[in-house]
Amino acid sequence: MSVMSPSKPRSATVHPPSLLAAWRDWYAVYMSTTVLSLRIPTELKERLDALAERTGRTVTFYALEAIEDYVEDMEDAYLGDEAYHQWEAEGFPTYSLSETRARLGL
Repeated sequence: MSVMSPSKPRSATVHPPSLLAAWRDWYAVYMSTTVLSLRIPTELKERLDALAERTGRTVTFYALEAIEDYVEDMEDAYLGDEAYHQWEAEGFPTYSLSETRARLGL
């Protein structure tokens, strides 16, 4: 009958701050997300694949960046359009480019 020696307590593994930060970033992105499936042209997918390969980033990274930029631009455009229509509805004057140039003597 063999007697097992008690195992040594494991010391806590200390990870460099950069590894912990990377893990937190990964967790924040992938654990608080949802899946979106879409069809894109084959040529665009090939371009994304090549870009990801060349830079060491993922296709998901570039797709997410592009979607975020586009959504932000569209939100800004619609916000500007709403503000313009509210400005007009409240009776404030608007001027065309040619009227503005004439008023400024340009």
